[in-house]
Amino acid sequence: MTNQPPTPDPEAATEAPTVGAAAPDDDGRVPAPRSAGEPKRPTLRSDLRASWPDGLVALLITAAIFVLLYIRIRNKTSSTVTVMPFMADAGGFWMYFLSQAFGWSALLWAWGTVILGLLLSGPRPGRLPLSGPRLERLHRTTSLNTISLIVAHALLFGAELVRHDTASWNSAVATAFVEAFVPGGYDSGTGRIAMPIGQAALYLAIPLGLLFYVRHRIGPKTWRVLHRCVIVVYVLSVWHTLLYGTNVWYDGWFRTSVWLLQLPIAALLLLRLMRPARRSEKLSTRPGATAGARTGWALRLGGRLAVVAVLAALVAVVASGSDGGRSAPPEDTSSTHNHD
Repeated sequence: MTNQPPTPDPEAATEAPTVGAAAPDDDGRVPAPRSAGEPKRPTLRSDLRASWPDGLVALLITAAIFVLLYIRIRNKTSSTVTVMPFMADAGGFWMYFLSQAFGWSALLWAWGTVILGLLLSGPRPGRLPLSGPRLERLHRTTSLNTISLIVAHALLFGAELVRHDTASWNSAVATAFVEAFVPGGYDSGTGRIAMPIGQAALYLAIPLGLLFYVRHRIGPKTWRVLHRCVIVVYVLSVWHTLLYGTNVWYDGWFRTSVWLLQLPIAALLLLRLMRPARRSEKLSTRPGATAGARTGWALRLGGRLAVVAVLAALVAVVASGSDGGRSAPPEDTSSTHNHD
């Protein structure tokens, strides 16, 4: 993803770039000139070195979320205690709450990464706090940190399973691995659906996030197609959270806020589709277009209509408060409420 307004017709340009000018990149935009000493293209090593400030902020926010979760559990004001009363022992299940904290920060970082990607690939405000190149690098570093946060979330969940397993350590590790990382391995209640969804997000996020660094080997067209699937990872992550996150188990402002955060993503995605950078993505056909061109036009139109429908659904959910959560439990939650 790049940082300059699209050229009038990037696909029709046949002239060689002038000396010192940058040729159109994989998205059909002309990147900003590189500063002296800047590498020809970003590498995974350079972005990993640049990701530590963003990663440090992510860890600080994760720590703050953990403290908040821990206090709410200890004070028995969290819906997690309602869903699973045995977890009222905050000290006994601290690793589970830490896993939850990493899961929430991973979702927050994924949200920011998608927002940055849509800003970089589509129309964006004239004034932004950071320049285009800095936004582009931030997009890459938040992507790498999102992967790290998701992995930490999954590993801590597996470690919690091992910690509370009374079997031998090798049997406990094997069981935890199956339940945490093998689709279908977790067979308890809602987790039978929610866990495979989360695992799919994990297993798609890693290759899709790293393919950027080999895009010149797999080809720009292939990379563009695969990179657009990143939105699928985000949708799966949100779905996993709403389905299985005990913090948003019941109806309420917190669950509705998760839905509310999806509005800017849907709006930016629609704007990106309505004003694409590449001529081939515009909603237009030439007279006498081939059947393939007409099929492409129909698919582009269908995509735009689908995003409009999603945006309308999100507005309806937020306005009505009917966000798919379970009914609020009675004040007396002393009875066992299994996680199913």
